[in-house]
Amino acid sequence: MKKVILILFLTLSTALSAQQDAWIYFTDKPNAAGYLANPLSMLTQRSLDRRAAQNIALDVKDVPISQDYIDTVSSTPGVTVYARSKWLNAVHVRGTVADIQSLLDYTFVSAIDFADDTLDANGNRPAMAHRPASFLKAQETMVNLPYGNSQNQVAMLQGNQLHVDDYTGAGKVIAVLDAGFPGVDVLDAFSRLRNNNHILGGYDFVNRVPDFYTSNNHGTAVLSTMGAYVQDQIVGTAPDADYYLFITESNVDENPLEESLWVEAAEEADRLGADIITTSLGYFHFVNPAYNYDYSDMNGTKAFISRGADIAFTRGIVVVASAGNSGGSATDPHISVPADAFNVLAVGAVNATEQHAVFSSIGPSADGRVKPDVVAQGEQAIVVNSSGDIQGANGTSFSAPIIAGLTACLWQALPNKTNAEIVSLIRQSADHYNSPDAMFGYGIPDFAAAVTAAGIEDEVLPLYAVYPNPVKETLSIKTENFSVPAVIVLYNATGQLVFKQQINAPLSQIDLQQLAQGIYLYKISADNVQATGRIIKQ
Repeated sequence: MKKVILILFLTLSTALSAQQDAWIYFTDKPNAAGYLANPLSMLTQRSLDRRAAQNIALDVKDVPISQDYIDTVSSTPGVTVYARSKWLNAVHVRGTVADIQSLLDYTFVSAIDFADDTLDANGNRPAMAHRPASFLKAQETMVNLPYGNSQNQVAMLQGNQLHVDDYTGAGKVIAVLDAGFPGVDVLDAFSRLRNNNHILGGYDFVNRVPDFYTSNNHGTAVLSTMGAYVQDQIVGTAPDADYYLFITESNVDENPLEESLWVEAAEEADRLGADIITTSLGYFHFVNPAYNYDYSDMNGTKAFISRGADIAFTRGIVVVASAGNSGGSATDPHISVPADAFNVLAVGAVNATEQHAVFSSIGPSADGRVKPDVVAQGEQAIVVNSSGDIQGANGTSFSAPIIAGLTACLWQALPNKTNAEIVSLIRQSADHYNSPDAMFGYGIPDFAAAVTAAGIEDEVLPLYAVYPNPVKETLSIKTENFSVPAVIVLYNATGQLVFKQQINAPLSQIDLQQLAQGIYLYKISADNVQATGRIIKQ
């Protein structure tokens, strides 16, 4: 008995003295009012425009985390800050248990959450636990093909119909969060992106350096499913979209920091005005088993990364994530995080004949929601590797960006839709929508049908003609279908009400000369009828 007690004591002592990962949550943001009064100090105009188009007001989550708080934590002996999240008002730190717990002495620290849940027994953790896990690489191996092209993986989703109609992602910005992008700066397959300035920039969050054309070639293959263009061999699903390339996955070690880096990169994507985030990183198990997830953790609220992904959605972004590649596992066949998040479009994989790929992780989420949401070709998907070879590859890592690219094309075709409406249209167009299951989710989407369905939906909606747009001085509002009076209100990029006027005739002119230049959301209301849209004031 003494020997057992001694072993337990030594194990506990080792854990307490070893370096641990934890999230430190802060109580407030002291400078929130100043930032909210000057939104361009924290977000780009494109980000503000995206929100205005979807009637999304700014809130305290948009405000940067307090630098004073970060500096104080960084100066604490034995504690190192590795990442920060303004959305969650937290920093990711590493240190011994005692050193990390000492941070509770600061009045601005509200809670501590250790990556190892067993260390949270002191009651200082927040209500939700947040444990990260490992990057699923097992099914990512490239398979050489003598020749191939990407027609099947695009046509399966009726994406070719969108391309024929000239919806190729132009004007939409996709942020790719992955493990590295070597070769994208030199390979011929990406020359169309480079020559047309479609690569807007990027960053290596792992090494904190601006060079993102490095590290693991996984991201190169992922990007190729959307942006590569080699005539008669491969055409990505969004060849004319713009891209930001962010490295968040370490190739040296699997640790909780990667989850925090992902959220940090998602926040930067939001700041820069990205419309879509696509990520082919899935987390379930870690090198340190104390950090591992269980299936019961796949509930959309426990993981730091999943909560960050859902916040991204509230900013007006569509988030697309790989479901995971553990479908063939006898013990953990289910989806990984952040695919479990409530508003993430989780993508599973099928083969070229639309059969479930054995490696594709299955659902539902731990709390019973439909997951994956949809599926696309991920078995023998056609990709470009970092040597420029066009090959077949297996993994939900490729089905997800195939969907993300066509999401950009769909949104280009339906520019007045919100992110929630776009995601809903994708789900509803899928072939298993009326009978979703654990392998296919809602099934294989039909993006051409989604456009058609949106057109039918718009035809039956009450419409006001609002013109000209852009407008310089006088805005005209015409309606033939509804009684007046009605009321028009305008909101600026920060969600503030800046204009309100009653409409008393079927054709009315609104004087906007005093309104500053910019993009505004309008809302017209009459009885129980409501119409929304956006205008550009010149």
